[in-house]
Amino acid sequence: MEQRYIRNFAIIAHIDHGKSTLSDRFLEITGTIRTEALTKQEQFLDQNPISRERGITIKLAPVRMHYSYEGNVYQLNLIDTPGHIDFSYEVSRTLVACEGAILLVDATKGVQAQTLAHLREAQKARLTIIPVINKIDMENARVKVVEKQLEGLGFAKEAILHISAKTGQGVVTLLQNVIETVPAPKGEAIKPFRAIIFDAVYDEHRGVIACVRVLDGEVKQNNPLELFQTHQKTNAQDVGYFTPGLVPATKLSSGEIGYIVTGIKTIRQCRVGDTIFLARTTIAPFPGYKTPKPMVFFGVYPKATDDFVPLREAFNQLALIDASLTFHEEYSSFLGSGFRAGFLGLLHAEIFKERLKQEFQLDPLFTIPQVVYEKTELGSYKEPYIHLTIHVPQLYLGGTMALCQRQRGILFSVDYQDDTVVLQYDMPYSTFLKGFASEIKSISSGFASIDYDLTDYKEADLEKLEVRINDTPIDVLSEFVYRDEAVAVGRKKAEKLKVALPRQQVKQVIQCYSGSHIIAREEIPPYRKDVLAKMSGGDRTRKDKLLEAQKKGKAKMMTISKIEIPQKALFDLVAS
Repeated sequence: MEQRYIRNFAIIAHIDHGKSTLSDRFLEITGTIRTEALTKQEQFLDQNPISRERGITIKLAPVRMHYSYEGNVYQLNLIDTPGHIDFSYEVSRTLVACEGAILLVDATKGVQAQTLAHLREAQKARLTIIPVINKIDMENARVKVVEKQLEGLGFAKEAILHISAKTGQGVVTLLQNVIETVPAPKGEAIKPFRAIIFDAVYDEHRGVIACVRVLDGEVKQNNPLELFQTHQKTNAQDVGYFTPGLVPATKLSSGEIGYIVTGIKTIRQCRVGDTIFLARTTIAPFPGYKTPKPMVFFGVYPKATDDFVPLREAFNQLALIDASLTFHEEYSSFLGSGFRAGFLGLLHAEIFKERLKQEFQLDPLFTIPQVVYEKTELGSYKEPYIHLTIHVPQLYLGGTMALCQRQRGILFSVDYQDDTVVLQYDMPYSTFLKGFASEIKSISSGFASIDYDLTDYKEADLEKLEVRINDTPIDVLSEFVYRDEAVAVGRKKAEKLKVALPRQQVKQVIQCYSGSHIIAREEIPPYRKDVLAKMSGGDRTRKDKLLEAQKKGKAKMMTISKIEIPQKALFDLVAS
């Protein structure tokens, strides 16, 4: 199809503002999917069962639609993007594959943190942005308030469209507005083939299937191809487009969005953001490529030793389809063999955990999340920081600011917008991970929304907190803590261990060390056997001898006995 009749666009929004429902209406209006199919399965593009359970998009979904308008048939390529901050890199690569974006805002909730985050990315990619207020049919819709918020972001009032994706009100007008305002793609058909990979999926029979936006030229089946970043060479086993199923085509041309079956056997050789091109040609790679870097790490241990091999198999299989997952085997003296796994964020880890349950029937232990610290040449430490944006109603401002202060947040700015306040903080990523999102939802009764960007590493006054029982280090309970919090954290851990551990034949001495200093100590007394119970008489000397022998026996047991900690106690202490 001629490029002038092609429109490539995405839908961007905060979580649960109606992206997937709007996609359903587009599919219905254009006749891409029958109404009966959409009636049976709403949010049609969310084929992932975890997406459907949680009501959020965790995997982007492209689809090609055709629509007749003013005597011409247009090819509309829509990409439904993830809304969560863990997948911001994927969203950025999606946006550069498009010329336009629909900025969708919920009329009942207004502009929220990730609305702004995705808007900034769309502006950075120089897209044509169509502001849209959704859910205008709701009784608690605040259309005028949301209009003012969008005007405050630089949009003209007359450019803001009002729709209800659920009922279909205004959606046809929006679709026609996409055709009228989003520019056609610009690419040179006579140049050698070059495309950007904005997503990739692994198929066990066909290898990696790359989702691409063709920048220049065209690609056909059996064309020799190469990937710029990984230098991987292959042939195009098949090409086509999405409806949203895979539909083979004779070729993909400049400006089009579609797929290439590469046959590559590992998804790590076909990464999001890479440039794929015709082999033996010279091209310039598309800018902005990054290797997604895991920022949150968990220890993952089977709860039964028999589950270790199945867990390893599950890791290997999921790594085939998730290039952002990193892992390696590790051993704990008390939890046994397990894995150290790296994720993009907490949601990424939760999704992985759900897949283990649903697809592999495994429910391993995940330890508390940890970040990576950098050690300087002088022996001090640096920790990762985030720039945090919080949208919160004024009613909950005091509690929100108090929470941020407790979490070592540094206030950057405060902006009052009608009944909402926008707070910006710099905060250590490690403190954010320790339940910040759930705490702020609790404080704000669920009305606050947050977004963050990882910024850089900053000096931190950290020290290693080590837990020992009878002078035996407990590896899975050791962690880095702030120096001024070490005593409080150590006491809390020692008190929890005293409650969690059962009494044994020997005394258990729980100690928390900071460097060479003991900062917390608890004792669990042993069971005491009454060695004098059978004595009905005798002098004091005989009794003292029996008591002294018992004392020496217990002292010997203290030095040679192995510390046994029930797994359940450890699970309770280290589980996230």
